[in-house]
Amino acid sequence: MGQDLRNWTPDDEAFWASTGKSIANRNLWISIPSLLCGFAVWLYWGIITVQMINLGFGFAKSDLFTLGAIAGLTGATLRIPSTFFIRIAGGRNTIVFTTALLMIPAIGAGLALQNPDTPLWYFQILAFLSGIGGGNFSSSMSNISFFYPKKIQGYALGMNAGLGNFGVTTMQILIPLAMTMGIFGGESRTLVNTSGTLIGKIPAGTETYIQNAGLIWLVFLIPLAIIGWMGMNNIRDEHVSPNIPNPLGAFATISGMLLIGFITAAFGLWLLLPGTEGGLPTSGMGVSKWIVLPIVITLTVLGLKMIPGAVGQNLSRQYKIFGNKHTWAMTVIYTMTFGSFIGYSAALALTIKVVFGFSHVEVDGVMTHDMVNPNGPSALMFAWMGPFIGALIRPLGGMWADKAGGAKVTQIISVVMVASALGVAYFIQQAYSSATPEQYFYPFLGLFLILFAATGIGNGSTFRTIAMVFNKEQAGPALGWTAAVAAYGAFIIPKVFGEQLKAGTPEYALYGFAIFYAVCIAINWWFYLRPGAYVKNP
Repeated sequence: MGQDLRNWTPDDEAFWASTGKSIANRNLWISIPSLLCGFAVWLYWGIITVQMINLGFGFAKSDLFTLGAIAGLTGATLRIPSTFFIRIAGGRNTIVFTTALLMIPAIGAGLALQNPDTPLWYFQILAFLSGIGGGNFSSSMSNISFFYPKKIQGYALGMNAGLGNFGVTTMQILIPLAMTMGIFGGESRTLVNTSGTLIGKIPAGTETYIQNAGLIWLVFLIPLAIIGWMGMNNIRDEHVSPNIPNPLGAFATISGMLLIGFITAAFGLWLLLPGTEGGLPTSGMGVSKWIVLPIVITLTVLGLKMIPGAVGQNLSRQYKIFGNKHTWAMTVIYTMTFGSFIGYSAALALTIKVVFGFSHVEVDGVMTHDMVNPNGPSALMFAWMGPFIGALIRPLGGMWADKAGGAKVTQIISVVMVASALGVAYFIQQAYSSATPEQYFYPFLGLFLILFAATGIGNGSTFRTIAMVFNKEQAGPALGWTAAVAAYGAFIIPKVFGEQLKAGTPEYALYGFAIFYAVCIAINWWFYLRPGAYVKNP
């Protein structure tokens, strides 16, 4: 355990049965909870901001939406350098170090949330740092892809990603429960609005410990870093990690590459965010997200390429994926599935709170959205359900795709996603113009859960396709790259929801997503399903 591996040949059935399977499964079952914590720390702002409203923190709702958007943009950008960590730094070194780094934003959030006078810019920096958890997905998936034979790649990657995605659900269930108890000390605060957990509402006037939303993750991160160091392996073969430095050198290399991602993400946020009172300084220009994201991605790719020495040479070899047309097709398709899953996960709790937690009535001919709805559902009771279903069903999507073909499964769920998005659009439009929006909540929730289930199945099926259309050296980087771009869904979807809610037209967000899903149906058909497709139903 813990030693470097050589001559790793999982497609050799005799090697796999005698040696490979047990080692691969050990690495997988350490990787999964590490990735789970990464998702949790990355996306916990969706729950924390709801509770900040319930506790009367003095920030505008639009400012609170920026916290999830900042974490989303940073996490997606950090996936770009993370895509290439395994070859340069080794799997064991990468997973252990990036898991340990999550302790920084977790401790920071625990301390900042104890003080109601903590300024907005401080929370924005913590959201920025929590993007480390988002970046971890690309390195984790790339690492696991090298351990397993091609014939069960759909299953292995579906398990790592699907159970790792349970970090969203685990966080959405655990944080509300942890906030009810003073397990880490510190002063409690009194709810001014109704809150809740998965088992029911919590009335206003109840004492709560919001700082536990950050501190609870140390219970898992500390032992995981130790277990990972003792139980994981670097694969030292030519197509994986042939020339890695000692662990301290590997940690330094990872830190430098993450720094490039942080710098480009910060530049993007500076361009993008409107000037917010009490927040981080911005350009004040509010440049369109559709312009900023390509700039951030391009600068990150070019910045990494300029690293001198062996790191830059390694990246040049891995950058060959950009000359492969399947890289671009699968990037768009995976953005539909994973981008939707992670974006909706980040936005759902706050959307439920804003749409159904307030009554929408006309005052002097103007529609207003700031009257508390006493019959509104608790966002913290329901928000966990979508990510739970999407993550739970993901390994099943991988196994179905292993049998039926990845592209065929992807095509079926794409049609379901178009229909579900249009249904959600209808009910959210009705609710946002009603004095009693709660009457539309259960149809809205039911269709959203179908949408989440479709994204989960599609996450598994797209990974099957990637594993089949790329060679063994390119599959890992291609997995990481597609996951990096798709992760911008964690930024785009909360941002679009926030903008359209502010404009009074939240249904437009869902119409836009449905059109994108229809485009993905056409791309998937052209590349993988039509007669004469480049690769037939991989």
